[in-house]
Amino acid sequence: MGRRVAACGGGLRGVLLLVVLALSACTRGGGPPPLPVVGHVDLERYQGTWYEIARLPNWFERGCLHSYAEYRLTGPGTLAITNTCISAEGNRRVAQGLATVADPVTNARLEVEFDNWISRLIPGLTRGRYWILDLDPAYRTVLVGEPGRDYLWILAREKSVPPETYGRLVQRAGALGFDTARLVVPQR
Repeated sequence: MGRRVAACGGGLRGVLLLVVLALSACTRGGGPPPLPVVGHVDLERYQGTWYEIARLPNWFERGCLHSYAEYRLTGPGTLAITNTCISAEGNRRVAQGLATVADPVTNARLEVEFDNWISRLIPGLTRGRYWILDLDPAYRTVLVGEPGRDYLWILAREKSVPPETYGRLVQRAGALGFDTARLVVPQR
């Protein structure tokens, strides 16, 4: 009987050790590394129309063949957003939202919330992170994502970009840990 207790005690210690090791691995940040953003975004220059060149698949753009976003500065650190999606049938879906600067040092980390029944029912539930990861100096192309790497967009001022520009942005996204093999390129 004494041996059985000792064996159980040793087994319990082993289980506790495994639990402690597992918990310590979780606290060491087993997730993706921090996502860097650009050094500074001039929101006045950023406002205007941006066309979607590519995106990671997401539920809210399902069926969108052409998408574009319009940003309008409404006050210090705040942009009104109008996202437009055009389906294969030519139907147009429009979503209105608001982006608020979450990092006033860079203006590159924004929190975005769209006006819909869910956000009215439970404020804050549909708030998303919109981080500007790459922005060319002329404000012609931008790479936007979020820290979990679930959402990503390549946007441009024109409806298309040269292949070398697209390749550079895809390579940058891949280097940041995004699954670029899943990119959806809308039909034009």
